[in-house]
Amino acid sequence: MGLIMPSVLGIALLTFALSGSAVAFVPIGGGATTHVSITGTALLQKVKETCRMVAEANGHEFKPTGLSPEELVQACLGPTATGEVSGAKFHSALQEIYIQNGLVDRDFVSSARHHFNSENFVQGRALIVEGMAAIKANIQKENFKAARENLGRILHTLQDFYSHSNWVELGNTTPYINLIRPDLSLDNLADVDTPTCSDCASGTCPNTILANILNKKQLTSGYMGIVSSNKPQGKCSHGGESDLTSTIHPRGGINKDERRKDNVALHNAAVTVATAASLELLEDIRLVAGNDDYLRLMGIARSAVVCFVIDTTGSMSEDIDAAREVVYEIIESKKGTQDEPSEYILVPFNDPDFGPMIRTTDPDKMKSEIAKLRASGGGDTPEMCLSGLMLALTGAPSSSNIYVFTDAVAKDMYLKATVIALTRSTKSTVSFFLTAPFRRRRRSTSAPTLDVYKELALASGGQAIQVSKADLPQATGVILDTSTSALVTVIQRARNPGKQETFPFILDESLKNITIYITGTNIAFTLTNPAGVTQSQGDTTPKLGTLQTVGNLWRIRLNADNLVGNWQINVNSNQQYALKVTGQSTITFIYNFVESFKGPHPGYAVLSGRPQAGQPATLMLSVLGRNGPSSITIGDVSLVTVSGPETASNSTTSDMGNGDILVTVDVIPEGEFVVSLEGTDKVSNSNFQRQSTTQMSISKVHIMAVVDSSVKPGEVFKLPISVMTQGAGGIYSLNARNDREFPMSVETSIILATGVYTNTSLNITPPANTPSGTDVTLTIEAMSVSGTDSNYIVMRFSVQTEITDFIQPVCKWMTILADACPQDVSECKPFQWEVMASLTDGNGTGIERVALRQGSGNLTTTSLSDPFILANYTASCCSQIVEIVAVDKVGNVGRCYHSIVHSAGPPALTMSLTMWLGLLVSALVTRF
Repeated sequence: MGLIMPSVLGIALLTFALSGSAVAFVPIGGGATTHVSITGTALLQKVKETCRMVAEANGHEFKPTGLSPEELVQACLGPTATGEVSGAKFHSALQEIYIQNGLVDRDFVSSARHHFNSENFVQGRALIVEGMAAIKANIQKENFKAARENLGRILHTLQDFYSHSNWVELGNTTPYINLIRPDLSLDNLADVDTPTCSDCASGTCPNTILANILNKKQLTSGYMGIVSSNKPQGKCSHGGESDLTSTIHPRGGINKDERRKDNVALHNAAVTVATAASLELLEDIRLVAGNDDYLRLMGIARSAVVCFVIDTTGSMSEDIDAAREVVYEIIESKKGTQDEPSEYILVPFNDPDFGPMIRTTDPDKMKSEIAKLRASGGGDTPEMCLSGLMLALTGAPSSSNIYVFTDAVAKDMYLKATVIALTRSTKSTVSFFLTAPFRRRRRSTSAPTLDVYKELALASGGQAIQVSKADLPQATGVILDTSTSALVTVIQRARNPGKQETFPFILDESLKNITIYITGTNIAFTLTNPAGVTQSQGDTTPKLGTLQTVGNLWRIRLNADNLVGNWQINVNSNQQYALKVTGQSTITFIYNFVESFKGPHPGYAVLSGRPQAGQPATLMLSVLGRNGPSSITIGDVSLVTVSGPETASNSTTSDMGNGDILVTVDVIPEGEFVVSLEGTDKVSNSNFQRQSTTQMSISKVHIMAVVDSSVKPGEVFKLPISVMTQGAGGIYSLNARNDREFPMSVETSIILATGVYTNTSLNITPPANTPSGTDVTLTIEAMSVSGTDSNYIVMRFSVQTEITDFIQPVCKWMTILADACPQDVSECKPFQWEVMASLTDGNGTGIERVALRQGSGNLTTTSLSDPFILANYTASCCSQIVEIVAVDKVGNVGRCYHSIVHSAGPPALTMSLTMWLGLLVSALVTRF
């Protein structure tokens, strides 16, 4: 089926209104695809349902003020919380799902099971089941990015079933639930010797399924041949120009990927049922995850994530105290606002140890964990700083702000390239707080030793702040500034060596809490507003903003009046310096560098590494406005060098609709560059300027690798790798690292010829005791022997134990007491009804969670560790429906439902003790 274009997010966001007609399963001129519309419609409908349930449980209505994702997120997070709300996380989460969905057409184009081609029903169902198990295990481990990637892939396969099989031709209008229920058999499959199609010479016949297949309700799917025309005699073909089997009798094809004149009804039916099937799969995942974690999976969370990487060696006591105080201040000052962090992450490092990484959404737990930190140990000056930072980059959500506290150089400098690759891949921002030596003179923070930290900070869009230990608490205000929702960068520049230069920038009406940072020594500056009013570093009157200086940091918080228009700042220093302007605004953008690919369903795939040199660069860019993309007019999109001399590339843009833009840049700047966007906010009719934080550069090296399955504990997993260079051939080093320190083996050097891929492989073995759901981040780098060119890819895969328990827990009603409920519902308020259920997982893995899916009453249970569990539900007679769900430890879901609607005052359902015990014994051995 067709590619999910990474930038066609707006197509899916448009379906928030759940309107619009179905379109093709494959791209039409790079435009919309049914994979996008199906996936987007299902995701957004389930998000709305979940947000509504959460809102009602918290005692307020779910009432979005409009159809934009920003307004949806605002309503879902709670209308009473103050502050700006950005939809960027939500956009990014959806795009991760769409991207992986689309990559199935590139990475598994010839795999019949990934598309339910060639009657691969058992194999296709196994992919879905394995993927669902991985998603549930990922969520349990809070590995939401891995879960989203798995979700995108299995949704593609599930949706392809309805386009590539004869399910809708058989007259089915509801999903085939057996595809996501491995405890149910796949019945009535046509065997390989059974003819299934009649010949269609024109290739556009409405329905070529044989009458006896339709009458017997047998399942079949089209055979697809990209390199061979062979297929069993009498079998249906997939169809289309790329299918070589479609010219072999019986000719034609049964795929419903595109809507044509001859198949409109079947295409529309396939889209409808595929959407319903996607919703069923998502609901199964939501029931296992619970509402809160399901919304985290979807990126519905306050955008701020507070992540601290802290040196805990002997001289760091004051630094730890300062970090602890700023964490406490963040928690107390931002409680109940949209700026309240959605997650807290803490990574300590020492020598030779680092970690473990602590992740929590509970502020009290974060307080407790950071209170435990003590300065001790550290036998020599360098410490394991980059190891701790690498752990944070692989564990924190993408686009996180990470703050590193240390007073020593890094011992693990060999991780520098890996850390830069992870920074680029995650688009996270890293800032360093570097303090002078404390007690131990042998610790040196002289300028040369800090260059790596400065380089890493600049590459990520962060800052390297040098300050004494005594003054560190004054510098941590930067953390309060940046650990906030809807944070955007207006401009960031650096000069090394320093020189006098004027930097213009635009401030728009939507920006709040605007702050200018300059890091460097011997700094002189003059800031000028649109009216010509100036303020310099020596001014005692805050004409334009409040000035603070500590260490090598100058921090200017602009006054809240007269901000809109063209500003400039002139900076003069003969030393290295960096400039950054930030603020809070819901006007922002997200982007990915992409490359095109060919095949039956050509499209674009996101680049994991650096863009290729010697050819145009292509970006998929999505713009977010205050009231959705329609409130924004896009101006210039360019690639701009951060470190001088400043150059900007010219680009051409194609409007994909709904704020999505395909950007082509013919000439890419030399060196490191960022993405810059200018446009107009229609709400205020003011021009705006935004810049990406992460620096990028080009490379002549290209690396390809695809993880095609989950990895099993204790088993060797072989990953094929292909490397090519468009530059000079010769010897290239190959380096691979994973964040779990699992044993790996890979060739350390390979010989490349210009323009030719060289194939090699990597073996990785997760230990046998690796928990199911563990995600692994693998970074592979290829570098020329001269060190002048390199590239990387960052991959993520899941470790998944084999699941043998596919049986749902049993939930059976024991007692229903609803006599007191009046027939007239208007009189229900003073009365209550009560039910009791028995729950068991029999010989399975055991019940892990019991919850209400429907009902507003009170649910209590006996101990979940018991072989059978009693659940008691009491509710007002005004709440007339109850549905209880039981989830076992591998994610199987059992339910029981009861309604007293239209049956007020029924006789109570009771049973004797003997009957009750008999039922429980039966439940232990019989499960549905």
